[in-house]
Amino acid sequence: MNTPSKRLLLVVPCYNEEAVLEETTSRLTALCRRLRAEGAVDEAGIVYVDDGSRDRTWSLIEQFSADFPEVGGLKLAHNVGHQQALWAGLAYAAHRADAAVSIDADLQDDVEAIAEMVARWNEGSDIVFGVRRERKTDTRFKRTTALAFYSLMRRMNGNIVYNHADFRLMSRRALEALMDFPERNLFLRGMVASLGFPTAKVYYDRQERFAGESKYPLRKMLAFALDGITSFSVRPLQYISLLGLAFMAISLCAIVYGIVVWFEGRTIAGWTSLLVSLWFIGGAVLLACGIIGEYVGKIYIEVKHRPRYFIEQAAGTCEKGAQARSE
Repeated sequence: MNTPSKRLLLVVPCYNEEAVLEETTSRLTALCRRLRAEGAVDEAGIVYVDDGSRDRTWSLIEQFSADFPEVGGLKLAHNVGHQQALWAGLAYAAHRADAAVSIDADLQDDVEAIAEMVARWNEGSDIVFGVRRERKTDTRFKRTTALAFYSLMRRMNGNIVYNHADFRLMSRRALEALMDFPERNLFLRGMVASLGFPTAKVYYDRQERFAGESKYPLRKMLAFALDGITSFSVRPLQYISLLGLAFMAISLCAIVYGIVVWFEGRTIAGWTSLLVSLWFIGGAVLLACGIIGEYVGKIYIEVKHRPRYFIEQAAGTCEKGAQARSE
């Protein structure tokens, strides 16, 4: 068994989380102290990443950073999205900790599972995935769409762990390897799964949100799913080619049919069928253009190579060494 490493950081992205931060800080600081007392780690701390919140989130982070020696915070200059905010926290941890655990501020993911993650890490795993046992707390719609997303990602050859979101532990070398990924279009659960280091899984039950509201409405969930599919698979582009071949085959059959009935002297009835065909083919063409446009848009974002984020302020343990930008 490996000896416990020096420092563990809990990376917590936040967006308008004033309703949960007090309870979250209480639970996570207690966990940090317990891990130290049990000898699982030598040091443990928390890094809150404020993703341009509009409420009192940052002022609370500053307050908790002054009250608790384990707490630090990074305030991003503007809202860049959950994945970019999580990246900012992981980038901070990559050279300042021996391992980092990412967890959302609402603590629906089980805090107690972190101790088991640390144990798997000490046994030699570089990446420990937090995997949900079941989805009882989800609505039927969310449960159905989530399972459909994982199934679709597998069919698209996406490297993704079933029922895993962004609750995971990563060792320093896994973090440093992740930082070598240059893309701006982030889908971290797929990127981390593709690293190839020794992995383990810890199963847990997801809890109801104890306060506040979900920051992932249907619109954001659909956008996130689209990002995941187009970031890790070119299958949609291949399907467009197959769809084009299918339309060509159908058109050849229609041409043969038209020639045959013309020689037989029969009138080709077909205003309805022609209208339906035009609408269907037109819709398919527009859909294909949209899919291609999605990929082109991603290329456009990548080639500009703009900074992922800017750090406006740092608090507590993060005040020393926090960079003003991502690269």
